[in-house]
Amino acid sequence: MFNFLKRDQEKTKEGLTKTRESFKTKLQNLIWLDNEITEDFWTGLEDTLVSADLGGETTMQVVDNLRARADTERIVSPKKAESLLKQELIQVLEAAGQPEHPATPTNRAFAKPYVILIVGVNGSGKTTSIGKLAQYFRSQGKRVVLAAGDTFRAAAIEQLQIWGERVKVNVIAHQQGADPGAVAFDAYQSAKANNADVLIVDTAGRLQSKTNLMKELEKIARVIQKNDPTAPHETLLVLDAVTGQNGLSQAREFKKAVPLTGIILTKLDSTAKGGIVFAIAKEVGLPIKYIGTGEGIDDLAEFDAKEFVEDLFEG
Repeated sequence: MFNFLKRDQEKTKEGLTKTRESFKTKLQNLIWLDNEITEDFWTGLEDTLVSADLGGETTMQVVDNLRARADTERIVSPKKAESLLKQELIQVLEAAGQPEHPATPTNRAFAKPYVILIVGVNGSGKTTSIGKLAQYFRSQGKRVVLAAGDTFRAAAIEQLQIWGERVKVNVIAHQQGADPGAVAFDAYQSAKANNADVLIVDTAGRLQSKTNLMKELEKIARVIQKNDPTAPHETLLVLDAVTGQNGLSQAREFKKAVPLTGIILTKLDSTAKGGIVFAIAKEVGLPIKYIGTGEGIDDLAEFDAKEFVEDLFEG
């Protein structure tokens, strides 16, 4: 895991403000209103977790596990149950494969360039996430190339080019309507020729119901694999945290179509339902890799499960 800069930690905490305020207030009411754990406490805890958008399945797992532990460890104080709740929430995230040391462009097991395929529907913050991710790697001294593989919309190509200029990285683009596979191929060749560390490939903002476009994703991957059989090294799905449970259906459908390795969760600062990260981990089985923490160019942080849960409970 990359070491978080102090600013990254602060931005993550700021980004969780709405979720934390809602979650913490309800949780504190449960803890301080009751001197001992009662059935009302468990009912209130379920309501609190559901309102944070953990989803029914995840909420039931967490509460059932917590009740069992409280019984086994003879915990009768709601305050003491809080520390167990943190442990259970961390476990939900780690069970989804949240790696202690995720594969990154610094991992010598991968030859350069390290290829990251970005997928997601229109409006999820995909292009912005690519720009921020490029900036994130650039800040670590990495050479980055972007591939404008969303050739269905001229605006998508232009938006990525604007981001390229903003973060000072090369963008390989063809004209609107061009074969996305050809763009990916040329981008890989350019990245290889220029000794780039990272190649980030944009794709069309497709709806999960468009099977033909899903097949095109597979085609892009095959084209890249002609150059490097191990690529793409990451296939990240961009989800909008504001959409909450609706994002789960997107994740499920994309996971069926392509071998996703993780999630970039955007607009976390704009919602009080940041608990969606737990629902994604539990119900989709995908780790959160990065989170968007604001509107700025540097407002992207590598996700840390323990840090996230601690920030959620911080007063």
